[in-house]
Amino acid sequence: MAAALAKLLTLLLAWAAAELCRWLHMPIPWMLGPLLATALVTIGGLPTGSDARLRNVGQWVMGASLGLYFTPMVVTQLLGLWWAVLLAVAWALLLGMLYGHWLFRSCSGVLPGVSDAALRPTAYFAGAIGAASEMTLLAEREGARTDLVAASHSLRMLIVVLVIPFGALMAKFWWNLEAVALPPGSGLPVTPAGLALLVLLTCAGALVMGLRRLPNPWFLGPLMVAVTLAASDTATSPVPSVLSNIAQLFIGVSLGVRFSPQFVNTAPRWLARVGLGTLGLLVCCAAFGWLLARVTGLHTATAILGTAPGGMTEMSITAKVLQLGVPVVTALQVTRMVAVLVLVRPVYRFWAARFAASREA
Repeated sequence: MAAALAKLLTLLLAWAAAELCRWLHMPIPWMLGPLLATALVTIGGLPTGSDARLRNVGQWVMGASLGLYFTPMVVTQLLGLWWAVLLAVAWALLLGMLYGHWLFRSCSGVLPGVSDAALRPTAYFAGAIGAASEMTLLAEREGARTDLVAASHSLRMLIVVLVIPFGALMAKFWWNLEAVALPPGSGLPVTPAGLALLVLLTCAGALVMGLRRLPNPWFLGPLMVAVTLAASDTATSPVPSVLSNIAQLFIGVSLGVRFSPQFVNTAPRWLARVGLGTLGLLVCCAAFGWLLARVTGLHTATAILGTAPGGMTEMSITAKVLQLGVPVVTALQVTRMVAVLVLVRPVYRFWAARFAASREA
């Protein structure tokens, strides 16, 4: 009963924070407001809660909403940028390795109770630009300190989610940019029957992904179904904006509750270096996005958002709300996430084997 009450009060707090941020004209208020309010209250030691089912609902709504941007014209454009997508994946893997190596070198011998043998995989998977839960699971299999890996990804996510939307908003004013993406399903009305069919099909996609134990099924499943519908011009209905706002609130709450009082006490030196390193990642990714925009002709804000070291859901939401090239941002973020999940462990084992060989020599 107490847990249910805490979850209800957390949702009410999140709603009030979202309304306040909307009144203050902050970017993506329905995610940033709940995230900040929930994080501050949780760090303060007050009881908060987040239901995983609501997080799934939020991801499902956003996956379906974002997928509807992939019209036939947009898909044709993206196919012409396949090489840029692969280049962004290679960049993410390289940057993650360099960041992890820096974490290892800067923290070696300064973290009490953490040997270099445990720190090496810890730093590597903490630096990898991928999904937090999946990176933590892979790190555990390699003998890493999973608490440090999870804490680093949570802190990095918080910093990126706070910095990127304000940076993107400033970019819109700087370039006097109105929009880089048309609304999905232009001219398609919301009807009960059409929306019900969209819900049914996208939920089926999420369930299939979940049964196959694929990562992030409640986002990727609906996204893939919605992309198929939009690309084939068979979409039945857009997603109402009120559902999108509620979904962002659920996601913001689920991010905010990670920041418990115990989180603040997790190896302060480690968190300080993660925070500093995250700022460096943002600068490097912004520079790469700027170069990518020059080569591809994409808008600079779109390219930077697509290569930002944040979560695909959060970055795609930012692109949607600020209308900054949603399909390109989503394609870059999703492709990177999948590629990192597939390649990050083999790359680590290759790197670790080379390191061990050099030590023996």
